[in-house]
Formats: sequence, structure tokens, C-alpha cells
Amino acid sequence: VQLQASGGGLVQPGGSLRLSCAASGRIFSSSEMDWYRQAPGKQRELVAGITIGGLTHYADSVKGRFTIYRDNAKNTVHLQMNSLKVEDTAVYYCNAKELISANNYWGQGTQVTVSS
Repeated sequence: VQLQASGGGLVQPGGSLRLSCAASGRIFSSSEMDWYRQAPGKQRELVAGITIGGLTHYADSVKGRFTIYRDNAKNTVHLQMNSLKVEDTAVYYCNAKELISANNYWGQGTQVTVSS
């Protein structure tokens, strides 16, 4: 397994969760790391991404609520999700896009459910 995602769960609206995605050192150091999500009946969408150099980008729907960051010592990317809404409910996937080879790797998905 090259990407291992964790941290999903059930949370009430307004709550917080932190997702983590651990990668092999070779992949992590050479890749942009992204989080996607897919809700039932919807297409997979990009939520947030971070470049090797630490530049971040977010979907408009999560700006100001979600933060993506890299822990280079642990080859892990995190997605801190605050002020969660019911519409954030989805399976979240981490993705690594290697800069030079353009190889694409996916984690196994972790379920996030926001419900009262």
C-alpha cells in the first residue's frame, strides 16, 4: 500500500476532524498531495491540494474551513476540517501526483459523515 488514509468518522455539524494520509518517502517527496471527495451520486471532486513546496489550493466550498498541510518528517499529509457541514459528508481520498513521472496514486478512501 503506497498511500494509507485514516481519520474519518461521524461528527456533528460544526465539529472537526483531521484526515491523514501516509505515503512512502519516495512518493511523498516527489509529489503534489491532494484530497478528493465523492458523495453518493456525485462525481469525485478536488477538495484541497499542496505542492512539494507547500503552496496550497482549496475548493471554494471549503475555503476558510479546511487546512491542508504536510508533515515532511513523517511523509504524511493532513486535512484539518473545521466547521463541518452536512454537505461535507463523503468518502475522502488522498492522491499523490508525481511531479516528474506524472504517476498518480490513490489511497483507499475514508468515510466522513456529518450528521446530527
